Amino acid sequence: MNYDDFLEAKLRRPKSAGFEPKDINPKLFEWQQKIVEWAVRRGRSALFEDCGLGKTAQQLEWARQVAEHTQGQVLILAPLAVTEQTVEEGAKFGIDIKLCRQPEQMPERGIGITNYDRLELFEDVTRRVAGVVLDESSILKAFNGKTRMAITKAFADTPYRLACTATPSPNDLMELSNHAEFLGLMSGAQMLATWFINDTANTGTWRLKKHAQDDFWQWVSSWAACVSNPRDLGFEMKGFDLPPLKVETITVEAGEIPAAADELFAVPVALSATDVRREKKRTLEERCQAAAKIAKETAGPVLIWCDLNDEADMLVDLLPAEETVEVRGSDRPEHKERKLLAFTHGEKRIMVTKPSIAGYGLNWQHCADVVFVGVTYSFEDFYQAVRRNYRFGQKKAVHVRCITTEADAPVFTALRRKMEQHETMHAEMQKHAAGFLEKKTNLIMKTTIDSENGDGWTLYHADCVRAAKEIESESVGFSVFSPPFADLFTYSNDHQDMGNCANTGEFMQHFGFLIDELARVMMPGREVAVHCCDLLSTKWKDGAIEFKDFSGEIIRAFRDRGFLLHSRITIWKSPVVEMQRTKAHGLLYKTLCKDSASSRVGAPDYLLAFRKPGQNPKPIEHTPADLPLDLWQEIASPVWMTVDQGNVLNGRCAKDQGDERHICPLQLDVINRALHLWSAKDDLVYSPFTGIGSEGYCALKMGRKFVGSELKKSYFDTATDNLRSVGMQLNFKMEAA
Repeated sequence: MNYDDFLEAKLRRPKSAGFEPKDINPKLFEWQQKIVEWAVRRGRSALFEDCGLGKTAQQLEWARQVAEHTQGQVLILAPLAVTEQTVEEGAKFGIDIKLCRQPEQMPERGIGITNYDRLELFEDVTRRVAGVVLDESSILKAFNGKTRMAITKAFADTPYRLACTATPSPNDLMELSNHAEFLGLMSGAQMLATWFINDTANTGTWRLKKHAQDDFWQWVSSWAACVSNPRDLGFEMKGFDLPPLKVETITVEAGEIPAAADELFAVPVALSATDVRREKKRTLEERCQAAAKIAKETAGPVLIWCDLNDEADMLVDLLPAEETVEVRGSDRPEHKERKLLAFTHGEKRIMVTKPSIAGYGLNWQHCADVVFVGVTYSFEDFYQAVRRNYRFGQKKAVHVRCITTEADAPVFTALRRKMEQHETMHAEMQKHAAGFLEKKTNLIMKTTIDSENGDGWTLYHADCVRAAKEIESESVGFSVFSPPFADLFTYSNDHQDMGNCANTGEFMQHFGFLIDELARVMMPGREVAVHCCDLLSTKWKDGAIEFKDFSGEIIRAFRDRGFLLHSRITIWKSPVVEMQRTKAHGLLYKTLCKDSASSRVGAPDYLLAFRKPGQNPKPIEHTPADLPLDLWQEIASPVWMTVDQGNVLNGRCAKDQGDERHICPLQLDVINRALHLWSAKDDLVYSPFTGIGSEGYCALKMGRKFVGSELKKSYFDTATDNLRSVGMQLNFKMEAA
């Protein structure tokens, strides 16, 4: 495999696993037909479409295409009562769907549908189906949820898979990893490692890397149709504009909020879930009376969302029995379906239920009046509950009333903040991923080679492997550098950046192309010095916390290409500083006190020196004047104890807006010692990862020549300035002398 072929393979672009569709249902809108055609060709994909855009019709046509192509079975999983609506929707489009409460009801060929809670009964069916559809696939939202894991495992070998939901988990981009894992495109851990960063200021919180946004959304749009309106696909259509939405808070008087024992006055503060529930019970009657009054005074259908069974009990007593239906979790599944459909079909005017029961998947555009007897901190429950009514196809303005008390103020503050986060995410998703039908994922690469030159130095602005080919064979006397530490940090969105890797294995494969060039350009008998450290694995990605033998991987890679391991130097670092910087569990004193078996030692750096076989054509000679005995004794030690970790070039000016981490240049002490030991005056010193120019800066000051390469433009510019500054310093000294 040549270098360009490797880079093309490195791009995480899912391959199509589908087939060419035939005779798409003409009852679908043209834009819906295009989405179905795209999804069928992909074979495994997701439809992230706003409520009311006809996901049900599209998924049914996808299922029909798969069933007819394979002459096999397709299973649709849907929330309770949505199954009945799906069967009815299929009839409108001439697609036969069999409602299956038991596995033996599954048709031998064609499409069957059942509830998520019946999945365990369908174990044998899941092994033989040709395709599966997840309706309201937001059920995958639990990162380590039992249901998500069961679904992913059950359909791991299913050839064709489709996941359908509105914007997934409005405030959690990582939910996309669960969809990608279900579709068999990439593991959640791999997605996080590739495009996300674990925010050490907020342990366990992952966020999208700044410079990775375009690349991430290109990847998402290769397998997900993100559509908020037909206009996203270039279709101007009437009927796909949302009506007005009015959200009103109605505050009821429920007496003073009880003060805490240590407070003179009670004030609304951020309440825990327990506090919220206690306050709900205290204000139960006032809130239910207000909700019942609204329902009685409203002429049309009314949907009342509650959170507690006590709220539902009181509402049923207050509302007219002949017009009201109530659905609760203890109802038998068939009773839930019957009651939900009674409201859907207009047999009952008032519905009382919980978002956890009916807040997902159901289409209730016939109702424009919604009442929340109370609200919780769950924005997703609130958002999805509102979208049962506020969706494309709704003809009336939707009026949402939230019955609140003074103590609910912190809850609404939290909901407003989450709404803003949702709107931001939705806008980003649409900006990057809309137009997926025409979008092609391309390699982001700078393949040109630019350069700057000075007195005794050349610096290439290019990928290091491409730039190395510009260097004459056996011309380099010494090479010293600090490579990217596998997938620990990513410095740019260029696919040639070795830090843009999925794992250590992919990094080492990429790094191997550079080692091949080093073997060519190095003089025989001379050294390549590589600065590195061993990396800590993580539970979420690797299953356990331990040191990964990164230094060993580098040694094996050089040996495999003919180099000899010449020296291994340990560079001491303070474990206290490491603890303060990383907050590593194994270095915390409280870990030592609780269970010292979990404590570990600090992690040093290493300088690995590799010798190219052959006779050195230019011996490196020293005298006591240029390399005194005491300095030699320090350098010859296998552990360098006196490296000043703060003795580095200033890289602050090289940091651009997309950088996630502060620049950490290689210490000048390390470079100077290595240059002193393994290079001679006028030698050409080479650094393939020049960064801000530390190796070149030291080499020029010690009378060597320098050639380097740097891919990141802001680093390249800073390195150029630093190399030029050496010439000015040397000229100043000569003039002063």
